[in-house]
Amino acid sequence: MFTGIVQGTGQVQSVQGNSIVTIGVQIPSIEGLKIGGSVSIDGVCLTATSIDDVVTFDIIPETLERTTLGLLSTGSSVNVERALKFGDELGGHLLSGHIMGTAEITAVKNQDYTIKCTAEIADFIQEKGYIAVDGISLTVGLTDGNGGFDVHIIPETLRLTTLGNKGVGDLVNIEIDAMTQAVVETTKRLMENKEA
Repeated sequence: MFTGIVQGTGQVQSVQGNSIVTIGVQIPSIEGLKIGGSVSIDGVCLTATSIDDVVTFDIIPETLERTTLGLLSTGSSVNVERALKFGDELGGHLLSGHIMGTAEITAVKNQDYTIKCTAEIADFIQEKGYIAVDGISLTVGLTDGNGGFDVHIIPETLRLTTLGNKGVGDLVNIEIDAMTQAVVETTKRLMENKEA
């Protein structure tokens, strides 16, 4: 589990493979990290497969198709969060690192970003709800009801994450919190059963 409080950025040092891609990332700290440990890379929960100056992660085709990780290349910057440990402060909201899909940044004005999700994700976007954008815990601002929404970013978040380097047309990973997913999906099923 993660909190969406990104601990810093890492840099991709290598990308190898075809169907299963192995990336090597230099992360802010490897203290206490063991092989098999979970690390959020741009919001995606990955498993450390080797640890040295660079930590390696294997990425399967499903993850490559559903996330932006397939776009990474040597030199790319990524958001990094280590897995939550028992007793850690929960500063954001609980995240699993299981990405629903990607979305496109459609406007950036100062510290306000407008993002457009796919139709499959649109029902889960709720004003003042929680959302994770590239692993960053954020609160949804205004929504257009069709998957478009605003987020307002504080300077500290822009400083600590990769979001400040992203612009119009860039893709980001989206995770909706589990409680919102459960409520929306349950409501949909109830409405479908009522109509049947």
